[in-house]
Amino acid sequence: MSVVANRIRKDFYLDSVALMRLSQAISAMPGVLSAALMIGTPSNVRIMDDAGLLDAAGRSAGPNDLILAVKAGDMASAEAAFAEADEMLARPAAAKRGGAERRPRTLDAALAGLGAANLALISVPGAFAAAEARKALARGLNAMIFSDNVSYEDERALKLEARERGLLVMGPDCGTALVGGTPLAFANQVPSGDIGIIAAAGTGLQEVACLIARGGGGVSHGIGTGGRDLSEKIGGLTALAALDALDADAATRHIVLVSKPPARSVAETVLARVARSPKSFTVCFLGADDAAMPPNARFAPTLAAAAADALGGRGADAGYDIAARATEAREQLAPARRWVRGVYSGGTLCAEAQLVMRRAGEPFWSNVPVAGALDARPASGHSFVDYGADEYTLGRPHPMIDPTVRDAAMAQALEDSGTAVVLIDIVIGNGAHADPAGAAARVVGGAGSSRPAVVACVVGTDLDPQHRAGQVRKLEQAGILVAPSNARAAELALAISRLR
Repeated sequence: MSVVANRIRKDFYLDSVALMRLSQAISAMPGVLSAALMIGTPSNVRIMDDAGLLDAAGRSAGPNDLILAVKAGDMASAEAAFAEADEMLARPAAAKRGGAERRPRTLDAALAGLGAANLALISVPGAFAAAEARKALARGLNAMIFSDNVSYEDERALKLEARERGLLVMGPDCGTALVGGTPLAFANQVPSGDIGIIAAAGTGLQEVACLIARGGGGVSHGIGTGGRDLSEKIGGLTALAALDALDADAATRHIVLVSKPPARSVAETVLARVARSPKSFTVCFLGADDAAMPPNARFAPTLAAAAADALGGRGADAGYDIAARATEAREQLAPARRWVRGVYSGGTLCAEAQLVMRRAGEPFWSNVPVAGALDARPASGHSFVDYGADEYTLGRPHPMIDPTVRDAAMAQALEDSGTAVVLIDIVIGNGAHADPAGAAARVVGGAGSSRPAVVACVVGTDLDPQHRAGQVRKLEQAGILVAPSNARAAELALAISRLR
């Protein structure tokens, strides 16, 4: 019988990404069934309680405390997990005492040592993120808010304040940005160039930036707005401020706009601003195929098409022969296999894949809300799940950091007798798992010879720590078909499923 045990560290803070990595390491220990290290905000306490990870001590934690929660096979395993967590948490402090690493505890202390800083990256529990962003704005800093669970009211107020101060607020829930050649959060190493990107989609920004890099181009800035910026409640405030910034940037020749379908009124406002710009634009509002473009802008239906258009038509996925690859893959499948199972870690990539199905008139279900998705899971049809969505990341790392949850779903899809294709994304770059392709290859290798086809795209570059070419080789050695873009991967999966 399993045991649940908690330890509390009073008045202790570590950012959410670091805590996710620690949680991942502790969860992998022998005898540990699951583990989570989270700051004791009310929302985090609810998440951990719903996950069955809290005892009385954990429920008593305050919003400034760190909760170490472990579910283990026995108490000895739980104690070993706590000992390892204590050692891992002590390492940063030991480094600081030894003079190897400076870790200021306040914004003012950080600014004292970085007088030229002009941006603060905020990664604190959502309940505190707005207050920290206001401190940054008051000190003349632009803000990138990695944190989520920030209210619409706070987001709009922060962005209005930033506009008054001539500053930029990226986020909340902004997971990717490229500022002056510096990748922030989940971003990739891409060459500098003359193409700017404004994106209300983290993995959408990554895919476009990487395809531009692989097509021989470069990126001046990649500005993430946060996924809600183009909603009616926010009104595109960051997108409009980013347009002003890139308009004034002499290094930016062309601008790409990326988003899932924005509110129609906001899209009209943004496109009216685009029309007043002296620069050329590519607009990829996924699913908004009827959007009317101003004279200086062209519409792109996919992320790959957006990158190709920005490069003057030379796409990184040009010349990819889908028909030949589909025929070869279908010859290995039983006739009864019909459906595509999209198992994703990137929400925008998942949305783009299902749009390929919608345009082809195919039935599908998805947890990603884009036009054309069915409201309830059908008895038959394709399915697309974003395992980076909130319901799958409560109390556990995002699948780009730890692919365990996504890989478990992938293994299940491989065992489904109706599955023709398992469609996956492999997203590499700063902050991502060290070897997501290796993890996926191990799942496929354990599925046996009668498995369905597996199709993947790899979002990244050879400059990334994981090295894209090496990740592609691992997938191909496992018998996985690797397409040059997410859109091409979805098109290939559809073509395989339709052949008989």
